[in-house]
Amino acid sequence: MDARAKLPPAATVADFPRPSRDEAEAAVRTLIAWAGDNPNREGLLDTPKRVTKAFGEFFAGYDQSASEVLDTTFREVGGYDDIVLVKDIPFASHCEHHMVPFFGKAHIAYLPSDGVVGLSKLARLVDLYARRLQVQENMTQQVIDALNEELEPRGAAVMLEAEHMCMSMRGVRAHGAQTTTLRFTGKFAEERDLQDRFFALLGRRG
Repeated sequence: MDARAKLPPAATVADFPRPSRDEAEAAVRTLIAWAGDNPNREGLLDTPKRVTKAFGEFFAGYDQSASEVLDTTFREVGGYDDIVLVKDIPFASHCEHHMVPFFGKAHIAYLPSDGVVGLSKLARLVDLYARRLQVQENMTQQVIDALNEELEPRGAAVMLEAEHMCMSMRGVRAHGAQTTTLRFTGKFAEERDLQDRFFALLGRRG
């Protein structure tokens, strides 16, 4: 077994400094040739540049942090302390096992403790973690951990629903199959009534 597999993710990333753009483009040319095409033909000459530029967008989340996204809260909310829910947040990510897309919607709810965060910030938080190589289960956990660490709510709920191209384009080719992941913390984990309200607000049954 590769010894690096035993290291935590942060240490593993540190062990592999980011290659130059030229090195990345060379890697794309190698993959094109491995796939069976000619990287020097007209239609593919600029593909390595396009792919590296696209990767910069797909994986921009590595250069962002949750603390930057959730850095501003608003306390003048008239004493509001009930559920805040933003649902149907669209996202697109890439499976870390096959580097193919998975995409869907995220639903985030929390119980404020000391103010609220701008609603667009919750969408930005989802986008931050989506723009990394991911598995859906881990992304769900990352979003709710960031909420708890940065906002310290009395409770939080996160649900992700997605279709994975690694299932629909390859392997079993299960077109349209949906994967749902869900985490409750704080009062949401303790009180079934809050869970029921969360599902009701989503138009679901718990």
